[in-house]
Amino acid sequence: MTRTRTPGISRRSTLALMGAGAMSVAAPWVARAQAKTIKIGMPTILSGRVAQLGTSSRNAVMLEVEKVNAAGGLAGRQIEMVIRDSKGQPQEAARVARELVNTDGCELLLDGEASSGSFAVHEVARDLGVLCIHTCSEASSLTADPKQHIPNAFRCVRQGIHDSIVGGSYAAAIAKTKGLKKWATCSPDYAYGRDTTGEFTLYLKRFAPDVEIISESWPKLFQPDYTEVVTKILQAKPQALYSCLWGGDLTSYIDQANIYAMFSQMEVFAVNMADYTALTVVKNLPKGIHSGNRYIKTFPTTPENAAWGDAYKAKYNEYPTNWSWQNATAVMFLAEAAKKANSVDGKKIAEALKGLTIKCPFGADGTVTMRGDDHTLVGYAIGWGTTIPQEPYVPEVKAGDWKTIFELEAEWKKSKGYT
Repeated sequence: MTRTRTPGISRRSTLALMGAGAMSVAAPWVARAQAKTIKIGMPTILSGRVAQLGTSSRNAVMLEVEKVNAAGGLAGRQIEMVIRDSKGQPQEAARVARELVNTDGCELLLDGEASSGSFAVHEVARDLGVLCIHTCSEASSLTADPKQHIPNAFRCVRQGIHDSIVGGSYAAAIAKTKGLKKWATCSPDYAYGRDTTGEFTLYLKRFAPDVEIISESWPKLFQPDYTEVVTKILQAKPQALYSCLWGGDLTSYIDQANIYAMFSQMEVFAVNMADYTALTVVKNLPKGIHSGNRYIKTFPTTPENAAWGDAYKAKYNEYPTNWSWQNATAVMFLAEAAKKANSVDGKKIAEALKGLTIKCPFGADGTVTMRGDDHTLVGYAIGWGTTIPQEPYVPEVKAGDWKTIFELEAEWKKSKGYT
């Protein structure tokens, strides 16, 4: 057994794939399996303030790959993961993705990048024709915009438009009850932040027409200091605030805003709050923040979801994240598609993925589907609730209705000229 540590990654996070009783890890992250293997490349963020995106994505992938390999592999071939750090830089994500295919011989890609990097990796997939499954990017346009569509790319991720429909409806009901008419927004200044905020406010106003957005803030991704943003919001004196900051950005923002007691001065709706990556890291978690579910083992309220969360925590000594379940589900889809196609050929797997429904711990009804027309994930458990500062963190989640989501999503696509 040989291990090579990568700077910036803790020993607890260090992980290699068990093959048939042997493993070796070298930088870049390589998990070696015995016998005839198929290499799957994974560019992701393993360093910097949002490194948990990459480490929790990697952990979940490895957890599921071990299961697949133990069951005989992907269409009879053991999976060998090659995982590299993009450092959260889109150009580096594209370079790494290309190198994984051209130099390392990877036949498939799991794109574990944030939206800023996923669009870059998507173009590499377009150029090389390699099968790519996006596992972290929630920017709706990545799969909704037909200009982005390629036959070899899929998205196994919750989508901003879905969260916005459910969240907008949930927030509007509270706004009407509490008379919250003046709103501010604070979201990251890139595709995911601007798209998702626009979609949320669209549905907030649809269900509560009296709402007015009186202040908008767009901090840069990975911005270290939010003082100016916080004071701007306080000066505007909104009754409610929406934010889709995430990961280390969200936790830093909350810790800095707590200095000004901001959360006691307005109702806060933070779509990415209900995730262990934020819930367990914030120094003084404010009570009563409204959030969409990201990953909590109590929603969906099924034995399968709770068991998966417990198994992850037992293996890695930390809770899984939203990125964890999405990456785990991508491996589940790969395994079922390869079984259906009886092949690891990218084109055959892509064909098998279209419209494929699988059993999944994270499904609203115990299943999830890879939609055939736009190659995106649907049917996952989705809802909003209110946080408390200790477990179970979000004791009650109001589940979204997929029939309504589909109807309003279709309207939205038409309004954007996507259909």
